[in-house]
Amino acid sequence: MKKEIITISGRPGAGKSSTADLVAKELGYDRFSSGDFMRKMALDREISLIELSAIAERGRSIDEEIDAEIKKLRGREGTVIDSRLAYHFIPESFKVFLDLSLEISRERVLKDLDKNKLRKMSDKSKNTDEVYAEITRRLESEHKRYKKLYGIEDYTAKQNYDLIVDTNKNNLQEVAEIIVKKYRNWLNN
Repeated sequence: MKKEIITISGRPGAGKSSTADLVAKELGYDRFSSGDFMRKMALDREISLIELSAIAERGRSIDEEIDAEIKKLRGREGTVIDSRLAYHFIPESFKVFLDLSLEISRERVLKDLDKNKLRKMSDKSKNTDEVYAEITRRLESEHKRYKKLYGIEDYTAKQNYDLIVDTNKNNLQEVAEIIVKKYRNWLNN
């Protein structure tokens, strides 16, 4: 049974948050970001996102807290969820993957450090090499946790999604328009 829920996944810097904002606005839906939720968890603990990920590798409590928030949304239709694993927890959602190379991703994350208060306060990296190293460490940490906790080998595997959008070839407005159009078609078929 299809739900009026869109789950948006992708690597860091792919545009999940900006895209989710625009898609939610276009559809008049609510929005939830697990990345923002995790950054807030790190800020509340006065540690970096990498440190929070390291804690999550050693125990289940961090992931269970994030997962509980996402699972609550399963029953709330009219929601856009920006989360790497929401597609897994809400399989009846319209599942979108925003594709972007890590090389471009690091440039976008570095730019966002100055604008995004949550990212700025939790990520200490100042140059592209540091950002790339931090993204790589975070992805490695997530890969270990997702495999151990959920048996997910690769959340970036294209077969997990209803739609793949290259955010390097399409600007933000185009990405949102593609998602809304494909989502409406998906709902009606």
